[in-house]
Amino acid sequence: MKPIKSTLTNMVTVLMIVAICSAAAIGYVYKITKAPIEEAKNGDVLNAIKELVGIFDNNPFEEKTAISGSHVELYPARENGAITSVAIKASDNEGFGGKIELIVGILMDGTITGYKVIQQNETPGLGSKVTEPQFSNQFVGKNAYTDNLDLKKDGGEIDAVTGATISSHAVVNAVKSAVAAYNKFAGVTHNEE
Repeated sequence: MKPIKSTLTNMVTVLMIVAICSAAAIGYVYKITKAPIEEAKNGDVLNAIKELVGIFDNNPFEEKTAISGSHVELYPARENGAITSVAIKASDNEGFGGKIELIVGILMDGTITGYKVIQQNETPGLGSKVTEPQFSNQFVGKNAYTDNLDLKKDGGEIDAVTGATISSHAVVNAVKSAVAAYNKFAGVTHNEE
C-alpha cells in the first residue's frame, strides 16, 4: 500500500475528521450524562430544602416559582395545605472563586432558619469556611423584616470569615437576594389572605 502524500489538503481533511469525531463523542457523553447530573443537582437542592424548612407534605419542586427580574427560585413548603416556610435558591457571582449558590430557609414569620451552600469554588480552608457553622449560624434566627444582614464592616450584624471578606460578602449578598425574594413573595401571600 502506498503511503498518503503529506499535503495541506490531506492534513486539513484528517484534522476535520478528527475534530468531527471528537465533537460527536463529546456530544454523546453530554447527552447521556445530562439527566444524571441534573438529578444529582435536584437531589442536592431537595436535601437542602429538607434540612432548612423541616417537615412538609407537598413537593416544593412542583410549586417552584421564579422571581421575576432575578435569578432567584422560591420553593414553598406546605403542611396541611398552608405555606409554613419557603426555601429560596439564590446566588452571587462575586465570590473569590466566582459564583456562590445557596438555599436559604425562611419561615413565614420572617425567621431565617439558615442556609446551605450548593455550589462554590472558594479557596479550600479559607473562603470555603462560609459553608461552616461558625459563619453560617450567624444567620439562624435573624429576621428577614428587621435584622441588618450586612457584614459588620458595612454596619451590619454579620462577622466576616477572617481573610475571606470577598467570600463572606458574596454569601451575604445571596442571602439578601433571598430575603428580598421572600419579602416580595410574603407581601403577595399576605395580601391574598
